[in-house]
Amino acid sequence: MASTTVFWNATLIDGTGRDPQPGMAVVVEGERITRVAANDSFEPPRDAERIDCSGLCLMPGLTDAHTHLGIVGTDMAGAKVEPAGILALRIAKVIEETLDAGFTTVRDGGGIDGGWAHAVSSGLLRGPRILASGAMISQTGGHGDWRPRFSDDPPRQTVPGLFAFPELCDSPAAVRRAAREQLRRGATQLKVMASGGAMSPTDELEHSQFTVEELRAAVEAAEAAGTYVLAHAYAPPAIRNALEAGVTSIEHGNFLDEETAAAIKSKNAWLVPTLATYELIDRFGEAGGVPETNLRKIRQAKARGEEALRIAQDAGLQIGSGSDLLGPMQPMKTTELTLKSAVIGVMPAIVSATQSNARLFRMEERIGTVEEGKWADLIAVQGNPIDDITVLEPAENVRLVMKQGSVVKRLME
Repeated sequence: MASTTVFWNATLIDGTGRDPQPGMAVVVEGERITRVAANDSFEPPRDAERIDCSGLCLMPGLTDAHTHLGIVGTDMAGAKVEPAGILALRIAKVIEETLDAGFTTVRDGGGIDGGWAHAVSSGLLRGPRILASGAMISQTGGHGDWRPRFSDDPPRQTVPGLFAFPELCDSPAAVRRAAREQLRRGATQLKVMASGGAMSPTDELEHSQFTVEELRAAVEAAEAAGTYVLAHAYAPPAIRNALEAGVTSIEHGNFLDEETAAAIKSKNAWLVPTLATYELIDRFGEAGGVPETNLRKIRQAKARGEEALRIAQDAGLQIGSGSDLLGPMQPMKTTELTLKSAVIGVMPAIVSATQSNARLFRMEERIGTVEEGKWADLIAVQGNPIDDITVLEPAENVRLVMKQGSVVKRLME
């Protein structure tokens, strides 16, 4: 018989956008939520474990649509000098810290492969549910080509099950093969680089990368396997190429304009802004050894991020939530919600990291909201995020984390 847990006397933020509901109870049996009701409307089962949530907000587990759990430094190519055992331990630490911060599902945008997702799902490692994209797919000299400009070194090779270095491709056939290889290794969706990027050494943010035909090869491979493609893209030409190719999820989009926002909406695609990475690299990157050329591009992207988000909101786009953090900034993923809330409001920011991301992940029947029949992915937070969104930032304020009915963190009686 499945065990029963009752969260009692909670202020409930259910992830749908509904106002917080005080005095609520949530019943969990096995891995699922079986009842959501006011405290005074029923008597909990006598054999249930009752968790008193007085003074706490009960919420869906947070989700992050753009992580790089395997990029544990800020030099991008640093993994090549890291002993494999040390790299594995550092990645494991990032994964555990992500869970402790209240994230129960994350979509990794490249850097780890399906081996880590399997380690978590097998119970060998405490961590969020991981939707791994495997290796990022990039053109030569593109955002996934981390070689210095004057290096003749060959691209680094993926270590299956540990770290997925970008796959460099220069034709539709090469993209198709790389896409199929990531799917073979356990990718749940694919990541392509459709434009230049801030942390790559030899391109600019405005550069368009890959032809439409090359991008379409990845989309066709993904769709044949029942999944989709996310594309790193900043400027309108790159975004339009990705949309023409059939890409589902546009990442970053900092140079978005009204015409391109309308194109995203017409394709029923998504935008995943990533404000936190620019803010934090701008703040801490110089001390962390980030080169000036990369800091210049970071600040260029940062200057346009909030305006792009306003354009997306005004256009009625489907907006997800991703942090895109690297290295020592990894524990600060909830900073994304604080920054986003200043533009679109607190509740929409929370919804973007709960219900909206669940829809983007095609998991809305299982996660994203506190509703009967859903998996019991729940967090109990000290304070009320609606009054002060920053209460989500310190991991110690996340007093309890439940993932699929199992308590995986508990700092309360």
